[in-house]
Amino acid sequence: MTKLIIQIPCLNEANTLPQTVRDLPSAIPGIDIIETLVIDDGSSDDTAKVARACGVDHVVRFRSNKGLAAAFMGGLDAALKHGADYIVNTDADNQYAGRDVVKLLEPLLNESADIVIGDRNVRSLRHMPQAKRWLQLVGSWVVRQVSGTRVPDTTSGFRAYTREAALRLTIVSEFTYTLESIIQAGKKRMAIAHVPIATNEITRESRLFGSVFTYINKSAVTIVRIYALYEPLKVCTLAGLVTIAGGATISMRFLYLYFSGFGQGNVQSLILSAVLLIVGFHIILVGLMADVLSANRKLNEELLYRVRSMELRGNPQSAASDATAPIGRGHDTDGTAPPTEHGPVAHG
Repeated sequence: MTKLIIQIPCLNEANTLPQTVRDLPSAIPGIDIIETLVIDDGSSDDTAKVARACGVDHVVRFRSNKGLAAAFMGGLDAALKHGADYIVNTDADNQYAGRDVVKLLEPLLNESADIVIGDRNVRSLRHMPQAKRWLQLVGSWVVRQVSGTRVPDTTSGFRAYTREAALRLTIVSEFTYTLESIIQAGKKRMAIAHVPIATNEITRESRLFGSVFTYINKSAVTIVRIYALYEPLKVCTLAGLVTIAGGATISMRFLYLYFSGFGQGNVQSLILSAVLLIVGFHIILVGLMADVLSANRKLNEELLYRVRSMELRGNPQSAASDATAPIGRGHDTDGTAPPTEHGPVAHG
C-alpha cells in the first residue's frame, strides 16, 4: 500500500494550524494512505495540543527551538520511520493551497521526478513587498546557477519527495533547508521538477528573518557554504586566481615604475605583490586538499544513506506494519512519552 505523509514544521502556530490541516486533501488517486505529521519546534503556545485536537496522526516535539532546517530534517526522519513512500512538506501558516498537494505528487507518481517544488510565481505575489520579490528572484537565479537546476522558486517550502530522495538528503545548515536541499539535490543529479501552485491570503509576516539584510546575509552564506562543500576546487581556484591577478597587477605596476626610474619609492608594492602571489597559490593548494575531502564526503553520504536504509528495513514501524495503523490516532513523540501501541516513538 502506498503511503503519503504530509509534514508541517511549526513554531507557535496554534492559530493557523487548524486551517492548514483542514485544507489538506483526504484522498488522492494513486495514494492508499494519507497521514499528517506536525513538528513542534519548541513552541511556547499550544501548537502540539492543537495538532492532536485537529486529528494529526503524528506529532514530533522539540524541547527547545532548533530552527527550520532541524525541524524539516526531524520531519523527514519521522516520516521515513513511519513508512512514508512519499513526503510532502508544507508551511503551518496556510500560505500554500492544500489542494495543490495533488499537483506536487503527479511527477512523483508517474516516476518522472525525485523531488517536486511548488512554484508560487513570485512576480505575481502582490502581498509580498517589491524589494523582497526582487530578492527572491535574484536569489533563485543564483541557486539555479550553482545547483545546475531549473527551479524558478527556490525558497518555496511547498515540496514533495520520494522515499529515496528523502533518504539521500542531509541538511547541515541551521538557517533554512530550502536553498541547501536544492543545491544538494542538483549536485547529486536528482530529478527535480516544479509545478505552478496557488497561495492563500497572508496570515502573518514571515518569522524566518528579522530584516532584509539578515535574509541576504544568511542566504548568501548558505549558498556559498553549500556550494563550497561540493565544488571546493572551483571556489578556491577562483579565489586564488583573483588573488594572484591582484599580485601580478601590482608587480607589473612596480616594474613599469622601476624601468621608468621611479621604482625606489615603491618597494612596498613589491612586497604586497609577493604576498598576494604566495597567498593565491596557497588558496589553490587548499582547494586541491578540500577537493580530496569532498570526495570523502560523498563516500560518507553514501554510507549514511545505506545505514538509514538498513535501519528502516529493521524498523517495525516502517512500511507494511505501519500501514495498518489507524488514521486519526495521534502519536506524541517528544522524547519523553512511552512507546505507543503502534511501536516505539521517534525522539525529536
